[in-house]
Amino acid sequence: MHLADSSLRSAVLRKTRDPRAAQDRGAPAVLPAAILLMLMSLPLQAAQLSAQPQTTPQQATPQRSGPPAPVLQKPAPQSTVSVEVKVVNVYATVRKKKGDIVSDLTKDDFTLAEDGRPQTIRYFSRESDLPLDLGLLVDTSMSQRRLLDQERSASATFIDQVLRVDKDKAFVIHFDREVELLQDLTSSREKLQAAIGLLGSPQMASRDPDDPQSQNPDQGSRRGSWSGGGGTLLYDAIYLASNEIMKPQPSRKAVIVLSDGVDRGSRETLASAVEAAQRADTMVYSILFTDDEDYGYRGGYGGMGGMGRHGGRGRYPQEERPDGKKILEQICKATGGQLFQVSKKEPLEQIYATIQEDLRSQYSLGYTPDPANSEPGYHKIALTAKGKDLVVQSRAGYYSDHR
Repeated sequence: MHLADSSLRSAVLRKTRDPRAAQDRGAPAVLPAAILLMLMSLPLQAAQLSAQPQTTPQQATPQRSGPPAPVLQKPAPQSTVSVEVKVVNVYATVRKKKGDIVSDLTKDDFTLAEDGRPQTIRYFSRESDLPLDLGLLVDTSMSQRRLLDQERSASATFIDQVLRVDKDKAFVIHFDREVELLQDLTSSREKLQAAIGLLGSPQMASRDPDDPQSQNPDQGSRRGSWSGGGGTLLYDAIYLASNEIMKPQPSRKAVIVLSDGVDRGSRETLASAVEAAQRADTMVYSILFTDDEDYGYRGGYGGMGGMGRHGGRGRYPQEERPDGKKILEQICKATGGQLFQVSKKEPLEQIYATIQEDLRSQYSLGYTPDPANSEPGYHKIALTAKGKDLVVQSRAGYYSDHR
């Protein structure tokens, strides 16, 4: 195309420069000049057209009518921080010095300290309706055999009165030269009454602790009897009830021990039994029931376990006999329970009624210890009421396993 334009332009220029050619055709002299200008502008227009972008059907962008398509907005990732807050729960019963229950106190009526440092009470409620897990630990050693009829009758009445249907549960253990679970945790009054009926019975005496066929099928395979080397395994009974039965339970927990308080032959010590109850958040109530006419109290306390597995043939002087009352009192005070002693003025039935009132009139207080002071180990708790002549019954401390 460009070569043809150049030849045409040369021919026009030759004709324009030859005036004779124009005169011979009789055309005006200005016409060749106009044509020349027009032809000279053609290459410029062609260049402008070639410079413009060409749109092909494949390159055309279809036009959409209506609002633009929505764009999905992804939420920004969020980080989660998990913080473990330790809450220490303290159950307390408040009485006047004369023994009357005080049940109308508020959170502001209490002061609480841990290891001497004041604590803020963050949680507070009255726990009369909270589910209760209850354990009955009955001493069936020789020193208690003549008292078992009274214990069976009063215990059966207590279980029938204190347990609420579909809310509370209980278990029954007897201990002498062995610790045996007669009935595991259950809400069935019938099963509990049957287990209480076995206390001191010939059927129980004939049971072989090493024979699975003679065991109560409701015990389960994880718990059975525990044989020791003596005749009154009080500490073992408290330890096993707390550590194996009570510790996994989330509710309020209490055990009632019927005994003279004298341990003979336990593998556990008094300290380890108390620690097990504290770690399981279990209150221990003790009922001191003694038979002063029993042979074991006239010249000593030989009973069944004075000589290890050879039996109780030895005699100990009266002054060497442990003070069962002080032992039971120490256990109760450390765990938040209470000690009672059966007498003519306070029979066993009345004691059970007092324990029932105690358990139904408790306050629940909770606090969060300062992490900087939450070292593993034992921590003392001091809970007091601001009112005059008020006595607070609560546990003396707790164990912390980690910070």
